[in-house]
Amino acid sequence: MTQTVSRRQFMKRSSLAAGAAWVGPQVVPSSVLGLGDTTAPSERIVMAGIGTGGMGTLDIVNFTAHSDVQFIALCDAGTFRMERAKAHIDDTYGSTDCTMTQDWREVIARDDIDAVLIATPDHWHALISIEAAKAGKDLYCEKPISLTVAEGRLVVEAMQKYNTIYQSGTQRRSIPCFRYAVDTARSGKLGEIHTIHTNLSIGRDWESPVEQPVPEGFDYEMWLGPAPLAPYTERRCFGSFRWIYDYSGGQLTDIGAHFNDLAQWGNDSELTGPLDYEGWAVWPQKGSLFNASVYHGITCTYAHGVRLIMHDHDPRAVKFEGAEGWISVDDFGNVKAEPASLLEGADIVPEDYAHWNPHHRNFLDCVRSREQCIAPPEIAHRSTTICHIGNICLRLNRPLRWNPDEERFENDDEANAMLARPMREPWKIEI
Repeated sequence: MTQTVSRRQFMKRSSLAAGAAWVGPQVVPSSVLGLGDTTAPSERIVMAGIGTGGMGTLDIVNFTAHSDVQFIALCDAGTFRMERAKAHIDDTYGSTDCTMTQDWREVIARDDIDAVLIATPDHWHALISIEAAKAGKDLYCEKPISLTVAEGRLVVEAMQKYNTIYQSGTQRRSIPCFRYAVDTARSGKLGEIHTIHTNLSIGRDWESPVEQPVPEGFDYEMWLGPAPLAPYTERRCFGSFRWIYDYSGGQLTDIGAHFNDLAQWGNDSELTGPLDYEGWAVWPQKGSLFNASVYHGITCTYAHGVRLIMHDHDPRAVKFEGAEGWISVDDFGNVKAEPASLLEGADIVPEDYAHWNPHHRNFLDCVRSREQCIAPPEIAHRSTTICHIGNICLRLNRPLRWNPDEERFENDDEANAMLARPMREPWKIEI
């Protein structure tokens, strides 16, 4: 059996400095790990994966590229998806010790797990994050941090209360080409920033909601969890949940969680947000399974006059415009600027987006050092709040005035009622 070590034991080992290399028994060839060093089993960060769809499995692949990690448990409502992730883990460690369950509560109850990866659909993010923090686990949670503004604030408070290391899966923060654009905007080289553009692409238009039989090995009741009861159809659950408002927020929360986060960072407004919102949207046709916006445009204005404009354009990108120039970076890693001299000597070679190891490495280092991650909960909450408010603005089809200090709309009971959503029994969030 693999020896494990608790997070608390890590904290006591002063010899394990963040980012250091460890020498120990080799579990798999270094060519597979992509690393030249290995870590003794007793000194690995022991992890579990909750949610093993496309992004969850990619996160697991990236985490297991680091020799100081050991995955020992997986959880997913669908056994067929877990088996794919388990095959990778078994191959990495040369064993079949990794367990599988369809109930995430069994995972966080284990004393031999130090940290969990949460890559479920969005409507589960806040609840599982808070319960895992209460159980003493550190968290790497895929974006967005929450389904609602109210949930996001509760996540922040819970991480503070339980001294949890939390990393939001906004991986672009750790990719050099995106960092370069942000750093340039913050440096003053563009002059005073006046406008920021984020391109979030279009949503999805129509899909039939025809009920289908639940496939064998899929716990649909657990997949729904706190979301409203609804008939099963494959497109509700696999690959398309983002376009259904009960589980996500369309492109605004999916891609907006990345690029509005970069906008906030470059604008030096990570701990606050815009005040005024106005926008327009085109919705899926009547009778569609999908109900998040297809086409959209939203303009937000900060207290100091900077405008953040969210577009439904491609390629996905962020652009900072200042009085003396502009810089942009898109999802292909292309960085453009005016004047062109802003790019002289820049290390902005496009990245291989199949490998986001710097973001995962940052989380692992912070688990050991107990320092704040590059994408901590307060910052993730503030950027995701912009996305949630954008959705509320579109659904109400009128301008909104937001107070980022109180996290409430001004003199607008209808909008404030949309900051939270009821959870289906027996699920509830308590910190």
